[in-house]
Amino acid sequence: MANRHIVFLQGMPSPFFSRIACKLTKLGCKTTGINLCIGDWIFWNGANTVNYRGNYLDWPTFIARFFDETQVTDIVLLGEQRRYHKQAVEIAQHKGIRVIVSDYGYLRPDWITLERDGMSGNSKFPKLPEKIAELASLVPKADFSLKYNDSDYNMSIGDLIYSFSNVFLFWLYPHYRRSDRRPNPIIYFPAIGIRLIKTKVNKSKAYLRMYALLKEMPRYFLFPLQLEHDFQIVAYSPFDDMESAIKMVIKSFSDNAEKDTRLMIKIHPWDPGLKNWKNKIFQLAKEFSVCERIDYFDGGSLDEMIKGSLGMITVNSTSGIRSLQHGIPVKTLGDAIYNIQGITYQNPLDKFWTDRLKPDSKLVNDLLNAMAGTIQIRGVFFSEQGLNAAVEQAVDRIYNSTVGIPL
Repeated sequence: MANRHIVFLQGMPSPFFSRIACKLTKLGCKTTGINLCIGDWIFWNGANTVNYRGNYLDWPTFIARFFDETQVTDIVLLGEQRRYHKQAVEIAQHKGIRVIVSDYGYLRPDWITLERDGMSGNSKFPKLPEKIAELASLVPKADFSLKYNDSDYNMSIGDLIYSFSNVFLFWLYPHYRRSDRRPNPIIYFPAIGIRLIKTKVNKSKAYLRMYALLKEMPRYFLFPLQLEHDFQIVAYSPFDDMESAIKMVIKSFSDNAEKDTRLMIKIHPWDPGLKNWKNKIFQLAKEFSVCERIDYFDGGSLDEMIKGSLGMITVNSTSGIRSLQHGIPVKTLGDAIYNIQGITYQNPLDKFWTDRLKPDSKLVNDLLNAMAGTIQIRGVFFSEQGLNAAVEQAVDRIYNSTVGIPL
């Protein structure tokens, strides 16, 4: 394996990539981390790193030359849709360089995605039920019981350090252009901090209201919101924003759902609160004459909401997979890796309200086992025990070239 040169681009604000590289180096591989900003440098700096301080427009020329001159065989990165990553992936694929993409897992909460070439809408995971069943037969049966708890505290601190170092020390990498789609950190972090405080204060009220509603045993559908700046919305959906998706769902619900059913809408727990979703939702509910049938939640247990629902509507959230595990029908509105015949509802949304079909439980089990055995590794990014476990598995798959689908 001495001829392997594995390059790491931007990763999580955690030691995940640097520890993988350290272990791969000990196994005889050459590894390089390319830092694009001071935030990258803080989480990984040293002899085997390169600092790119050039203009964004010159990045494709730089990375193409770097691939050639240093004989790169693999690149590892966090999500293939980031600004610098998209260009690097396209160039790498043209040159026959293996592309390995990592992110939070499709299976939650203690799984990490590690797959070839791309995720979600760009994933090469099979869509045919027979291929999924075949793949499931080739991998060990997965244990989905919780093994690792991630640290929200470590994640938040890492994110704050990474983001604000790029704001206040920008002159160290003067040409860097932020590669995610979140609002400016000076706006984003105070906003999410205020919202999380409010959510914590109102936590008990949200749970009491949720349980009071569920006690009435209503017939309801569940629509969990996603983050507008997430690439799941930006890159893998037909929507420009969540408001467009909300309008589509509420209108369809108004026009087609049975009159004794309700629509429960839950805000994402990490939403920064820059938009007043409650006001927007009830403005749309008023427009479509369903105010009395809409329930809005900022808090409460998503799992409990899922269990009692008639079905879930989602753009492409991983919460859809959780619904499938509970045998709840799911309708996706965007590209989702689990949007498969026999698993999710394949007809238009307007029919879902009255024509929902339960997922095939065997096919769902095959899907989960096939994913766990090929494009997921067990562990977390920000808690030591789970981080170590994830690093060991990632090293094994990268070193032995077993990342992705063997079919």
